[in-house]
Parts: sequence; structure tokens; C-alpha cells
Amino acid sequence: MSENTTDIQLIVGETVIPAVLNDSKPAQALLAKLPYTVRLQRYEHDFCGVMSDSLPFDKTSLRSGWKNGDIAYAVDGNYFAILYKDEEISQQFDGMVTMGALDCPPSVMETLDRSISVRIELKK
Repeated sequence: MSENTTDIQLIVGETVIPAVLNDSKPAQALLAKLPYTVRLQRYEHDFCGVMSDSLPFDKTSLRSGWKNGDIAYAVDGNYFAILYKDEEISQQFDGMVTMGALDCPPSVMETLDRSISVRIELKK
């Protein structure tokens, strides 16, 4: 990840999850929208939800796979994703731009409900 990061927090109910966004095009576009709320569902490897607007991205930034804890934009459906496990098999998934990462153990995501509303805002 780039060294140019911005501290954010993901707020789910009473839970505040520290994270960072990088300087990629979709991350910078998301920063301009903050505070931003997105509804996410838990799936096998991640929490994922459709964003109301698409984000710009460079095709050269598209990648396959993730590191546990990555925050990504999946371009095939305007998906905001928090990828919290199964890094070891993640190379089979492509079409993502890494926007940042959790700044805490990714296992925190397993403590949340299956369907959540996440408010993304600058760290206070």
C-alpha cells in the first residue's frame, strides 16, 4: 500500500473500527464523499455492499486477491468490500482496487452482525 494514507473510522452501531485509505483514485473519490454510509452483508470472505455511485479507477490498479483486512472497490458492481479472511485463496478473485486497510486485527469483522450499516468518516 502507498505511504500516503488517510486515517478513517468505520462505525457500525457502537463499534468503531480504525482504518486507513490510500491515495488510489477510488479511495480519494470516497474521501471526498465522507461521511458516507453503505449497507454491507457478510459473505464467506468479506463484508460487501453496493455503493450508490461508481468510483473512478485506473485499469492499471486492478488486481487479484487481497491481504486479510484490505478495504477494496470491486469494479464489476460498484462494491465496497472489507476482506477479512481467506487471503491464502484470494488470488482467484479479480477486478478489485485496494483502497486501504483495517488498522486493527481483521477478526473484529467476525464479531459483527450478518447485515450491517457502516458509516465511514475521517478519524476524529
